[in-house]
Amino acid sequence: MLIRSLAVLFAMVALTFPATAAPLEMCGNRPNTADKTCVVDGDTLWLNGENIRLKDFDTPEPQTQICGGAAEVALSHQASARLLDLLNGNEWTIERFGYDSTSSRRTLATIWINGRDVGDILIAEGLARRWPNGREFWCN
Repeated sequence: MLIRSLAVLFAMVALTFPATAAPLEMCGNRPNTADKTCVVDGDTLWLNGENIRLKDFDTPEPQTQICGGAAEVALSHQASARLLDLLNGNEWTIERFGYDSTSSRRTLATIWINGRDVGDILIAEGLARRWPNGREFWCN
């Protein structure tokens, strides 16, 4: 029983990332490596070589040809910067849920900060939409 309790505690601690750890940065053109750790955009990041798609929300894309032009790109940069700020300024945990259906098979996950889904924070701040049923307000 004690060993099982310690194993559960270790698993929980292993998923907690303190704000004092090396700060995350934007990925930019970094190559994919076994230790790649950075933010791609407002809903995607790499942690120790694992490509992670945050689930249940969507942020604007940084390419002008998607739907919203320069306004979408600007909002994308705001969402990405806010995700960086949240992750670098708080302790957080990550909960994994399997993989997405894209060819890259990204890990689907939720990041929790003080019991709150980071996606809910970005949605409340007008930087993201609920996925898949939220309206792409940046396309209008």
